[in-house]
Amino acid sequence: MGDRIQWGRVFRRGAALFMATIAGWVLLLCTGAGAAGDTFRALGESPAFVSAALSAELGSVPDREGPLGELGVWDRLAVGQSPLLLAGGEAAQQYLQEGGEDGGEELQLPAGQPARDHDDITEQPVTTAAPEDIVARTLIPTSTQGYVVSGGVYLYNRTSLEVDLAAAVAAPVEITLAADQPQVLIVHTHGSEAYTQDGEDVYEPSDNNTRTLDENFNVVRVGDEIARIFTEMGLTVLHDRTLYDYPQYNGAYDRSAQGIESYLQQYPSIQIVLDIHRDALVGEDGTVYKAVTNIDGTPTAQVMLVLGSSEGGEHPNWTKNLTLAAKIQQSMNTLYPTLARPMTLRSSRYNQQLTTGSLLVEVGCHGNTLQEALAGARLFARAAGQVLLSLEA
Repeated sequence: MGDRIQWGRVFRRGAALFMATIAGWVLLLCTGAGAAGDTFRALGESPAFVSAALSAELGSVPDREGPLGELGVWDRLAVGQSPLLLAGGEAAQQYLQEGGEDGGEELQLPAGQPARDHDDITEQPVTTAAPEDIVARTLIPTSTQGYVVSGGVYLYNRTSLEVDLAAAVAAPVEITLAADQPQVLIVHTHGSEAYTQDGEDVYEPSDNNTRTLDENFNVVRVGDEIARIFTEMGLTVLHDRTLYDYPQYNGAYDRSAQGIESYLQQYPSIQIVLDIHRDALVGEDGTVYKAVTNIDGTPTAQVMLVLGSSEGGEHPNWTKNLTLAAKIQQSMNTLYPTLARPMTLRSSRYNQQLTTGSLLVEVGCHGNTLQEALAGARLFARAAGQVLLSLEA
């Protein structure tokens, strides 16, 4: 009996090692050895983040009083398939046994996911931090658990709807862009959203320390960069610079909807509407994070596509928006691995019911610098631009 148990352990450990090796090879192939290596090292240096990643991947963190080895066999296999978790496993075990960095609860920050919704409600104050106190993280999937996955596209479904992502990935984009007429509209429902002040990028805050009316430093500037790249690529772009979230935050989506409808009425050739935002990632302990990667030696804010659904109201064509998003996500993954965070599907509509080519684009977080956001905006525009150019008549 003892021999059978021993051989069983050998088999399980061998299987786990084999699966971990394959998973590591695939991740390095998909994301690039440099970016993945940086992420491995960062995780090893942050046991709190490893603990949060364990929570995100396994549904719960291991008991503080037991080592990671006390995980069930399937959980151990899941961890074994995640190079990111393996890289920081010992640190996470020590963190859990010692009760965390400050003896309190673990940092609850789902790996790769936004910390808040963009629902049209009264905004809560966002924690700020000095640039040197912000924790940089490259947020990429470490397993398929918790996601819908197809064709290398990861979707975090925050609705109760069933999603056929494979069908969306395989479907053609049913949009034709007319040449020499307005094709793309860039808007900002929350136009005063800004980034961490750093270097020469200093601005006068408005409502709180992460917003400003100065269009040189808020997401309107990011929209300018996307519009510039699109225009250089040959697309015809209109940029609505209206700050729909000021002086009142509530009702911003209703006001931006009116603006979008006005543009669509005046320019019926517009098929693509991009609502540009920035995210906010704050841990329960107040730690401010930024989603950043390094592409060609340049610190670059990561980009996340957010999709609305019919769960929040009449929106019969939301899957067509999903198809467009999937094509753009694949383009980012191909051209700039690690640029894109997993896509997110939510119950709100975000005005995406107005066209079948509407997307909400999160360029970085409030912890990122403006220069990181601009770098991310440029690469997003090049990747998205290739997809949009393929839709021209």
